[in-house]
Amino acid sequence: MDLFDFNQHEETAKPLAERMRANNLDEFIGQKHIVAQGSLLRRAIATDKLGSCIFWGPPGVGKTTLANIIALTTNGNFIKLNAVNAGVADVKKAVETARDNLKMFGKKTYLMLDECHRFSKTQSDSLLPAIEQGTIIFIGSTTENPYASMTPAIVSRCRVFEFKHLTQEDIVEALKKAVTSRHKGLGKMGVTVDEDAITHFARMAGGDLRMAYNALELAALTTTPDAEGKIHVTLQDAEQSIQRKALSYSEDDYYDFLSAFCKSLRGSDANAALYYAMRLIEGGCDPMLITRRLVVHSAEDVGMADPQALQIATSAMYAMEKIGVPEALIPLSQAIIYVCEAEKSNSVVTAMYAAKADAREVRDDAIPPYLRDNSYGSKEDKAQSAKYKYPHDYGGYVDQQYLPDSLKDRIYYKPSDNGYEKQVKQTRKNKGKRV
Repeated sequence: MDLFDFNQHEETAKPLAERMRANNLDEFIGQKHIVAQGSLLRRAIATDKLGSCIFWGPPGVGKTTLANIIALTTNGNFIKLNAVNAGVADVKKAVETARDNLKMFGKKTYLMLDECHRFSKTQSDSLLPAIEQGTIIFIGSTTENPYASMTPAIVSRCRVFEFKHLTQEDIVEALKKAVTSRHKGLGKMGVTVDEDAITHFARMAGGDLRMAYNALELAALTTTPDAEGKIHVTLQDAEQSIQRKALSYSEDDYYDFLSAFCKSLRGSDANAALYYAMRLIEGGCDPMLITRRLVVHSAEDVGMADPQALQIATSAMYAMEKIGVPEALIPLSQAIIYVCEAEKSNSVVTAMYAAKADAREVRDDAIPPYLRDNSYGSKEDKAQSAKYKYPHDYGGYVDQQYLPDSLKDRIYYKPSDNGYEKQVKQTRKNKGKRV
């Protein structure tokens, strides 16, 4: 066996998802919001001017693939590490290599770090100076929210690009290419796949292209060829390969059922909400999706009118996560009924949007001096701190300004006359607060 044959066998042995990785931006599937023609990221990659960045999004949506495309198109060196098994020594070695390449050859180095949220503070600190000095260009890949899971010092020096779940159309397009591609896909196997089977793979993958590729490959490899050696993958084969039954409704019906479920919750119709929830689940929808929507609506549509609704909904989500179906459908049903029958108020979401708008637009938002942390301040700072009125010294409430001067007259939360909010409203009046 010569070297060419060895490389060819090695390539064939790779999973379909690995073989079908895009090698350039024209082949890249999805994420049009960040890689469309003329976009910032696409221009930066094309001109080899990409700065340090973090790719954040769910699995199977192209984060690693895009990083590999950058590696193939850049004129610099490319080092790849995984935060799960890379230590401080690995980081220091990469930085030293980057520094040498920059000094001796004038070549920049890209450091691709998979699962970057797994980096400890010590590991992050060892990398920070190299990012600051431009010794390396950092490309992090993570499924976790970097603003919550990573060292703020690293995140503040990177541009964060959020990747989204691929659409069903994106996945259908990718699977069809995989079926026909002779070089990287299943084209040489003589595989044909029914349209409804491809649609099923795409729908059940939930936006994860890797899952769809794996299911397609499993179906192709385990389906018995016919007399002519051809492999024909049907919907039944697809159902078995991805471990779920086909949805008993069209894509449009699926979103219509989901919309009807949400609006039935808001409309306080427990019978309808229960039916649509079970209709979706029986048709193949992930019960956790229903449960997550329930949690959101318990705060969005019930909110402070009955704060217990959120507790019951999150308890149902915990049960679904820890117990699973079919038993967890019982607490889920209880939570659906509770949210439907509870008093309704959207004051929470209204307050959130109003506060969010001011947070984005108002710039003169100096915190009142007596609310600041003056533990280590000057004598003047400590004097200001002494003006703070400790509410418990006044029976639990005392009137004082908490918002910045520019926002002191804002009222974000306005309790309704429904449920528990009646009590909140009366309590505010008793305290002399504006309602």
